[in-house]
Amino acid sequence: MLDPDAVQRLARLARLRITDEEAASLSGDLSKIMALVDQLAEVDTQGVEPMVHAFDLQNVLASDQIGPSLTRDEALRNAPAHDGECFLVPPVLG
Repeated sequence: MLDPDAVQRLARLARLRITDEEAASLSGDLSKIMALVDQLAEVDTQGVEPMVHAFDLQNVLASDQIGPSLTRDEALRNAPAHDGECFLVPPVLG
């Protein structure tokens, strides 16, 4: 069983802030999920071909075609911040 301290460590790695009560509750839930994954690992899959999707689907996307689009100036016109060439956005990492 996953103890609440392990859940807190996982939450920190995922950059989540959870309370001790949430960690205790999630401990049981995550333990059940891990037990199901262990159960699936016991299934004999020898001779079963790996698949990407459960259904045999065909690509339904349209092919790429060149068409009219905005010029760089038009695209940057409504941007809250730009340097004349690129959109400027706040940093998302450190």
